[in-house]
Order: sequence, then structure tokens, then C-alpha cells
Amino acid sequence: MEFNEKLQELRKQKGLTQEELAEMLYVSRAAVSKWESGRGYPNIDSLKAISKFFSVSLDDLLSSDAVLTIAEEESREREKHFRSLVFGLLDCCVSVLLFLPFFGQKAGNAVQEVSLISLTKIEMYVKTAYLIIVFAVIVCGILLLALQNVRAKFWINNKDKISLGLSAAGVLIFTVSLQPYAAAFMFVFLVIKALMLIKWV
Repeated sequence: MEFNEKLQELRKQKGLTQEELAEMLYVSRAAVSKWESGRGYPNIDSLKAISKFFSVSLDDLLSSDAVLTIAEEESREREKHFRSLVFGLLDCCVSVLLFLPFFGQKAGNAVQEVSLISLTKIEMYVKTAYLIIVFAVIVCGILLLALQNVRAKFWINNKDKISLGLSAAGVLIFTVSLQPYAAAFMFVFLVIKALMLIKWV
């Protein structure tokens, strides 16, 4: 008997609905439904809670193949969590462009290095574009850090792509407008992200 069938049988023996079991295990009803339909397995903590609640051993609940599948899923989840953490921190670090002298502007016959906030001798639309891309990357970083446990499908599938895309846009904007230091700074972060994605694909 597979895990999903065992869980369904144990729940029915206790006379519980999926919603009632979900409340006992502190998970959503959708999670219990997914487990019982065989579309996924609980994480280790939920498995321990199920084992304790029904007074059965983990060996009774799971086959060796199921244990391996759960371990692989846990490993993938940890990798995604770590990647989101790194992406979020890198994106938040882009805020240094606001305060450190990564931008060049003409001062007489010389080029003066200034921060984005102090950058004044350029067209307003150019500075606006800089501010938009920098703040978009920072906001993305904050969201990546704040929404670590959000399970919305769109967010899970696209958060890394959004972060990568914003970094690429920053590199492009700074390169085209001849701001090499800012472009190089963003490019380093872009390469780190790309390497992490390649490693864990």
C-alpha cells in the first residue's frame, strides 16, 4: 500500500475529514488533499507529525522509494531557499549604487565619480531610468527575502527569472549610457546568479 492510501485509511479510521486532519497537523487542506491523491509527499516535519498523531512509525508509513523521493524533494527545496536568499541579498546590495561613487559625470575637463543620488549633470530621463532600475532591483530583493515561504505558483516559477531579468536590464542600461563602473557592478551580480541557476538546473 502506498503512502497516500495509508494516510487516507488512517484518516478515515479516525473519522476525520481532510480539513480536520489539516487543522490537527497545522497544514492546509490542499496539502492533505495533495498527499492523499498521490501528487506529493509531506516534508519531514509533517511526516513526524503524522507519525505521532496516528501513533505509527515512519517505516509503516513509507516505502524505501518514498523516503528517497522525500529526501530529494527536501534537498531541492533547500537549494531553492538558499538561491532565493542569495538572489535577495545580491539585489538588496544594489542599494550601494545610491550612495557610493559608481557613476561618472563631467566636471569641466575632468570626469567626477559620484553616487547615483549626487548625479546631476545628466538628462533627467536618464537619471530617472537609473533610479527606476535600481529601485526595481532593490524591491525585488526585499520581496525575495520577505516571501521565502510563499507558495503562489506564479511567484515560485518566476521569482528567479524576474531577479535575473532586472539585473540584465541594469547591466544593459548602464552599459548603453556609458557608466562602466555601475555596469560592471551589476554584471558581477548577474554572473553570480546565472552560475547558481546553471548549477542547480
